[in-house]
Amino acid sequence: MDSNDAMQILQSAEDFTKAKNKALLTRIQHFMDTDKDRLLSFNDVKEILKPKNQSYKGMEVVPVKLIVGSEGRYQDFNQYFLPKSEHMRSRWERVDQAQLKNITLPPILLYEIGGAYFVRDGNHRVSVAKTQGVEAIDAEVISLSSEIAIKPNQTIDDLKRSLILYEKNLFYEKTYFGRLTDDSSLDFTQTGRYDVIYNHILVHKYFINQGIKKEISFSEALVSWYKNVYSPIVQIIKEEWIKLDFPGYTVSDLYVWIVKHWDFLKRKYGVYYSLSKAAKDFTLKYGDGKGKFMRFLSCNFNKIAAGIVHFSKRSK
Repeated sequence: MDSNDAMQILQSAEDFTKAKNKALLTRIQHFMDTDKDRLLSFNDVKEILKPKNQSYKGMEVVPVKLIVGSEGRYQDFNQYFLPKSEHMRSRWERVDQAQLKNITLPPILLYEIGGAYFVRDGNHRVSVAKTQGVEAIDAEVISLSSEIAIKPNQTIDDLKRSLILYEKNLFYEKTYFGRLTDDSSLDFTQTGRYDVIYNHILVHKYFINQGIKKEISFSEALVSWYKNVYSPIVQIIKEEWIKLDFPGYTVSDLYVWIVKHWDFLKRKYGVYYSLSKAAKDFTLKYGDGKGKFMRFLSCNFNKIAAGIVHFSKRSK
């Protein structure tokens, strides 16, 4: 081994140590929100975006900054592709030494979805490239279809929110929901809910058309559903302070859950089981009880107010 080789070995060892220490530092910086330090899992992204097809793109020169995740090694690196553990040292250093010697390595294998790339094979090479400031890398690419763009440094929750916003915009555009109801607050915290609402409107349309000769339009059914189904449930949610029992969720989330629970109770106890009772039963079973005090105040407001007036008069 000549002196140059020895220097490169020492340099690679130092490079890995620096990279791992940076990974530790970013972990400490994000200890309150560990998702921000987590490399994206390709399988998790596929589960959210559900691509319908894929195609082979062949060889491409890919910007390293657009490689944001991994198929199988996402737990070994942080979101900057820095190595997280000591057991990765030997392989990482070998790749680093090859880069220092200008040895041409085989192309890495990548998936592309939403404009971002995920490593199929070559995680260590991506890690070394990012650490050394390499701007582009040769890769063999398979592309998967997606309407949602994935940005660098996005978390899984960020991606879910992007998809939910896309679904909302598509639903509003397709159904004219905002124009027909003047309501822009049909918001959800989970994906796929706008399809559920669309089906609720179709079912409502079906039952209305059973009793009339001329079939009503989807728009008419939407307005009827909004006034006669959705709004009354929202009113109960607000009057009963139910949202307080489900922090982090929207009124529209609660609508979907309460309707599902109401259907269950009607099958169990009969079709005349009331919506109000179903909402209260759902809250009692699944809520965290934070709205209990406000419901008590709401139900006993007049008695409490009268008691305060009576006490004030006696004090005088």
